[in-house]
Amino acid sequence: MTDASRTTPRTRLGGTVRQAWRDFLSVYYANTPVWRWLKSGALVFLGLFLWMGGNVLSAYWIDATALRYAIAYGFVLIAWGPLTHVFVVPTVIRLRRTAESPAVRRIVRHGSKINFATFLVIVAVAGTLAPGVMLLDFSSGFGADGGDVTAELVCDTDGDPVTCELETSEGVDHVVLLAGGDEIDRSDEPPYAVSAPRESLSDGPSGKQFEIELRDADGETLRRFVRTV
Repeated sequence: MTDASRTTPRTRLGGTVRQAWRDFLSVYYANTPVWRWLKSGALVFLGLFLWMGGNVLSAYWIDATALRYAIAYGFVLIAWGPLTHVFVVPTVIRLRRTAESPAVRRIVRHGSKINFATFLVIVAVAGTLAPGVMLLDFSSGFGADGGDVTAELVCDTDGDPVTCELETSEGVDHVVLLAGGDEIDRSDEPPYAVSAPRESLSDGPSGKQFEIELRDADGETLRRFVRTV
């Protein structure tokens, strides 16, 4: 008979964690057609959320390495989630019952771990290499912050250095050109022409990119443009 009064918070926490883990495994290995499609759909939704959300955030935090791996996690999960629950898990369950070879049974016993480790390796490779198909360029959609300031930016991004200037600049005190958060050039007089060598530009989702900030006399950003070369 268990003495409930002697149960410590640490014991209760351990029991809760063990029960949660057992519940997780029961869901993970649930193999009816309904569960397969539910789990696959949930993982596709999660993958899309991480992939799209990460790409949107990377338009603001261009050099955030962690975001690239979150994007890779979501991108791979879109395909790997259904693959796991429609093919891998049913195969593992079937082979655990029917495999005659000891070697096959030994491998199948760790099938889920092997599957998850393979998934993580692919995520790490994709996050490191950052293939173009994985990265979406939302920077143009967020490339002009601060619509209250009247300004028209004209850039020549074909040459080296890249150059920009303002055709209209109402309310602007000075203009700075930034790459990777570093100020590359600054202009205090109309037409506020700024330039930067191509090699100094930062890497963006769709290639080299830079930012142009229009600022007031106090240094506050009035409007921000992002341009991709």
